[in-house]
Amino acid sequence: MPTATYAGVPVEVNDEGFFVDPEQWTEDMAPEVAATVDVGPLTPGHWKVIEVMRREYHEKGTGPSVRALGKISGVSIKELYELFPKGPAKLAARIAGIPKPRGCI
Repeated sequence: MPTATYAGVPVEVNDEGFFVDPEQWTEDMAPEVAATVDVGPLTPGHWKVIEVMRREYHEKGTGPSVRALGKISGVSIKELYELFPKGPAKLAARIAGIPKPRGCI
């Protein structure tokens, strides 16, 4: 598997750039991951979504879909697409260091 270095720490990623081991992720890595997918700088809105993604992953074993993410986070679908223009669930999961949610292309 390929590796990427974020915040000076090498981490294993899959072919799409998602962390293989979500436990390797730290908050310091998020801005660097975001920059690789043309998102940022990270705002409080981004962080709210990132925290929800990580919590849902730890509770359910996968990140939520865009619709569920909107409901759970309290961030409107429109705003999710403003924060993460190329696919909120997929990009937020990648920045949050969790696997790509089920159903994401």
